[in-house]
Amino acid sequence: MTEQFDVVVVGSGAAGMTAALAAAHHGLSVVVLEKAACFGGSTARSGGGVWLPGNHALRAAGIDEPPERAREYLASIVGDVVPAVRRDTFLAHGPEVLRFVCDHTPLKFRWVRDYSDYHPEAPGGRPGGRSVEPMAFDGKLLGAELAHLEPPYSAPPMGVPITQADYRWLSLLARHPRGAVRMLSLGVQWLVGRVRGQRLLSMGQALAGGLRVGLARAGVEVRLNTPLTDLRVDGDRVTGVVTSQGVIEARRGVILGSGGFERNLEMREKYQRAPIGVDWTVGAEANTGDGITAGLKLGAALDLMDDAWWGPSLPLTGGPWFALAERSRPRCIMVDAQGKRFVNESAPYVEAVHAMYGEGDGPGEHIPTWLVFDQRYKDRYMFTGIGPRQPLPGRWFKAGIAAKSSSLAGLAAKIDVPASALETTVERFNGFARRGVDEDFHRGVSKYDHYYGDPRNKPNPSLGPLDKAPFYAVKIVPGDLGTKGGLRTDEHARVLREDGSVVPGLYAAGNASAAVMGRTYAGPGATIGPAMVFGYLAATRLANEDQGTTGGQR
Repeated sequence: MTEQFDVVVVGSGAAGMTAALAAAHHGLSVVVLEKAACFGGSTARSGGGVWLPGNHALRAAGIDEPPERAREYLASIVGDVVPAVRRDTFLAHGPEVLRFVCDHTPLKFRWVRDYSDYHPEAPGGRPGGRSVEPMAFDGKLLGAELAHLEPPYSAPPMGVPITQADYRWLSLLARHPRGAVRMLSLGVQWLVGRVRGQRLLSMGQALAGGLRVGLARAGVEVRLNTPLTDLRVDGDRVTGVVTSQGVIEARRGVILGSGGFERNLEMREKYQRAPIGVDWTVGAEANTGDGITAGLKLGAALDLMDDAWWGPSLPLTGGPWFALAERSRPRCIMVDAQGKRFVNESAPYVEAVHAMYGEGDGPGEHIPTWLVFDQRYKDRYMFTGIGPRQPLPGRWFKAGIAAKSSSLAGLAAKIDVPASALETTVERFNGFARRGVDEDFHRGVSKYDHYYGDPRNKPNPSLGPLDKAPFYAVKIVPGDLGTKGGLRTDEHARVLREDGSVVPGLYAAGNASAAVMGRTYAGPGATIGPAMVFGYLAATRLANEDQGTTGGQR
């Protein structure tokens, strides 16, 4: 017998679970279908930050700004790549969505202090940041479902609940007293949790876990190991989902929150520039573009398919490492195969990879890329979780990921770049570093550059000379948090065709849809924030629309 629900949600990340929670709140029957054996998707693997200007957690921290500031900011950095009505709708409903989530889950959020917007100098940008993150909570609230939570892409040691704010200072453990204080505080928190028998969750684990607790309390079923294989259509209206277990009918509509296509090699090679692959992403393994493909079969339009939530990443032997802090510390530079710098190394991660690829649509202009640093850098800073003064793993050198030499010329030979060019590049950069002004790429000018810099490094927390041998190089590749392109949607999250008409009964949010951020990134959490908002808006629209209206016109 075919099952029926008012709403069928595909995907159990932030978009899908927020949509399902909202649908249930409106009194609709809803089920969540998850392809993987675990729930949470890329949300559970992430830092868990949420960028929703004007929300209650920001106001509680004393940040109460007029909404026009955030509108001005998105307009200035996104531009007409995304219709203004979508940008403005996202911003208008963001505070409402975060309040709703906090009211119907155990989640609480707090401001990530000083984590700047990614373009704070743009009109409306905020140097102090607008990102909030979930506070740690006891994962035992999930009961047996805790075992089905998608693991983080990089698990914290001993299960200590590290937040984004913690990570900043822990990576400066050998350079700043806040690092030691933060480590001690986390140790006490972990010990108290153990004594109380808690399993504390933080970052994306907390966000996904908290949403799942909310669904359980609302009586919403999440079915794991249930992949979407097709959409069911009656006339031109989407009326259900075809799965490997059978058909599930949706009386009101289907919401796709099934993620991007970062794990689909065929799609990546079709839509994105070389070099590209599926091994450099930290997105969830199940994200193979199923929802995008299903919508495309119905004539849906696509946008931004060549783009992603990029980030310079280290292709380590155990999997990719998304380099947030490593490239922003003093005494390091990024160079291409010519041994030359080509970007502000501390730039926001999407923009840094855009620079790696360069202009045009051919193979990446500045790939291969190397992060070059000296021994003083190695002595001072954490590196991919490796402590200061600890050696890099020998397996990295054997795999060709890393190189080390007592001279820059020797290092250049090992990574196959011109020695004279590398020496000239370092000499020029060292002059900038000593003066505190990067004349070539303006590193250290933006407030964002300083967040992962070294506040004890003078005169510029982002600049330091490479002058102490031995010298190191570690390979950098164009990694990502997930793809950014997907189904074109309107301000209600309805899926659109090329002619602007609506695909009736079909909605999309999160990375299954083309990003409201366009080709840029507003700040920490600007992936998850819109995913939650448009998932919520899709469910709200389905709850309130006239069910007698089935036409496809906007």
